[in-house]
Amino acid sequence: MVLVVLTENAQNRLTPIPWRAVRSLIWDVTVSCTTADSYLEASSREAGAAAELAASNKVVKYAGLSSQGEFVLIAVESHGPINRDALQFLSELGRRLVETTGDVRASSFLFQRISVVVQCFNSVLLHDGFVDDDQPE
Repeated sequence: MVLVVLTENAQNRLTPIPWRAVRSLIWDVTVSCTTADSYLEASSREAGAAAELAASNKVVKYAGLSSQGEFVLIAVESHGPINRDALQFLSELGRRLVETTGDVRASSFLFQRISVVVQCFNSVLLHDGFVDDDQPE
C-alpha cells in the first residue's frame, strides 16, 4: 500500500500505510484563511465552517479519485479548526502512533506539529499583508 500526498505544486510523495490493507490512502491537505472573502461569511457564523467549505470544494475537485483508493481531505483553518473527517482520520492516526511507538504523547505531538505548521502559514499571510513603503503597489 502507498500513501499519495496531493499538493498544489503537483509533487506526489509515496509512503507505505500498513493499516490500509485493502486500498491505498490518497489525501490532500489545504489550509484556508478564515478571514478571506470567500470564507468570511461562513466562518463568521460557525467555527470550522471555512474548513468544511474548503473540504467540500476539494471533494468536487478530486471526485474521480475515490475509485482509486480511500480519499481523505485535511482542511485546516488559519485560526485552528480542522474539518470533521480529517479530525477523525488524524485521531485514528494518532491512536496508531501511540500503539506503534508506545509513547502516550505521540498523538498530541501530531496535533502540535499541525498547529506549528498553521502558525507558520499565518506568519506568511501576515507578512504578505503589509505593503512595503519603498515599493507601493
